[in-house]
Amino acid sequence: MSAEMEHTVASAATLEGTSLHTGEKVSLTVKPAPAGHGFKFRRVDLDDQPFIDADVDKVQTVERATTLAEGSVKVHTVEHILSALCGMGVDNAIIEMDANEPPIGDGSSAPYVELIKQAGIEQQDKPRKVYEIREPIHMETGNGSLITIVPDKKFRVSVTNVGPDGRFTQYFSSEVTPELYEKEIAPARTFVYYEDVKPLLDKGLIKGGSLENAVVVRGEEVMSKEPMRYNNEFARHKALDVIGDLMLSGKRIMGHVICVKPGHGPNTKMASTLKNEYMRMRTMVPPVTIPEGEAVLDVNEVMKILPHRYPFLMVDRVVDFEGDNKCTGVKNVTINEPFFQGHFPGHPVMPGVLQVEAMAQVASILMLRKPENQGKIGYFMSVDKVKWRKPVLPGDTLFIEAEILKIRRSIGSAICRCIVNGEVVSSGELKFALIDS
Repeated sequence: MSAEMEHTVASAATLEGTSLHTGEKVSLTVKPAPAGHGFKFRRVDLDDQPFIDADVDKVQTVERATTLAEGSVKVHTVEHILSALCGMGVDNAIIEMDANEPPIGDGSSAPYVELIKQAGIEQQDKPRKVYEIREPIHMETGNGSLITIVPDKKFRVSVTNVGPDGRFTQYFSSEVTPELYEKEIAPARTFVYYEDVKPLLDKGLIKGGSLENAVVVRGEEVMSKEPMRYNNEFARHKALDVIGDLMLSGKRIMGHVICVKPGHGPNTKMASTLKNEYMRMRTMVPPVTIPEGEAVLDVNEVMKILPHRYPFLMVDRVVDFEGDNKCTGVKNVTINEPFFQGHFPGHPVMPGVLQVEAMAQVASILMLRKPENQGKIGYFMSVDKVKWRKPVLPGDTLFIEAEILKIRRSIGSAICRCIVNGEVVSSGELKFALIDS
C-alpha cells in the first residue's frame, strides 16, 4: 500500500453491537468517500440523516470519551473508530450509525480493524497531505498531563500512563504503521478505575459497560473476563486514544508524539493546537491558489538548505510538499528587486532566466533536504523544453512547482513550472548535479 497517496475503504462494511455509555444496540457502517473528503459521521437514524465532520471544532465533551456535536446532533465515543481508520492507513470514509454512539465491541479498536479489512482499502489518485512537525509543540494541563510533539520523519507515539496514586504506571512506544497498529495497538482494551465507575453510573453513563468490553481496576486488582493482553495494555490503549483524538486536527502528522498522563481533554486540546498552528502557517503566505501542504519552510529554513543569498535567493518560502519528490515554493516579486533597475527601465519585467533559476532552487530544496544530500550544493547542468508564456511583473506572487523525475547517483532531473494567479507563466525540464561543498 503506497504511503504517498490517499486511501479510502474499497466497499461498505457493517459492524453491529452495543454502545458503551447508552447501552443501545447500534449498527455502524464504513463507506468509501472521495479523495480529500476526510472522515465524516452520519446519523442515519435521524430524519435528515445529518453529517458531522470529524473535526476538533465539533468537540463538545470529553468525559471518558470524545463527543462531537453539530447543533443538537451528537456522536459519542468516536476515538476508537477514528484511531483504527488512521492506524490502518485510511484517509477518507463516511461512518454511518443508527444511534449516537459506535459499538464498543471488546473495548479495543480491533473490531474496527477487522471491519476495515473486511471492507478492503483502495488507493486514490490524490497525494496524501501530511503535517510535518518542524518545531517542537508542547502543552501541559493542571493535572500533570503533558503532550509534546517533536520532529520525526515517521509517525511515532510514546505514552506513559500514570494511574491514581501512581498505580499501574506503564510505558509504550511504537512507530504507527498499519502492520504495527493492528498487532501492537488495536487489541488494547479500554479500562476504568473502580472509584470512577459510580460517578459515571450516577450520570447515566456506561450502561453498556461490562467486563466483556472493559478492564476494571480496583486497588491493586485488575478485573477482566480474560487475562491482560499485554503487560502494558493500559499504556497501549492510551496510545490508541491519542491516535484517534489527534486525527480530529484534520491532518495526519509526521512527528513523534510524547505523552504523560494523556486523556481525551488534553488530546483534543493538542488536536486544536495542531489545527490552529497549521492554519497560522498557511496564512503566513498569500491565500490565493495556495495548495494544501505537509510542511512550511520559512526563508530562514530555506537558507539552511540552499547556499544562495541576496541578491540571488529566488525562494521566499516553501508552502507545500507532496511526498519526497514534489513541492511548491513562493517568490514575492516586488519593485525592490535589483534586476528591475536594468530589466527594463520604465517597463520592469522579471528576467526569464531568473524564473528558471527559481525553478532550479526549488528543485534543489527537494534533493538537498534528503539526509544523504545534506551539506551538498546543486549545480545546474542543463535545461530543456523551456517556455515563457507571460511576463512576470512587480507585485506578482510567483508559485514555483518542482517535481523530481529521477535521481541517479548524484545527477537529478526535474520538471518545473512557475504560476501567477493560477496561470502557468514559464516551465521547463532541468538537470543538475549534487556536489560536495
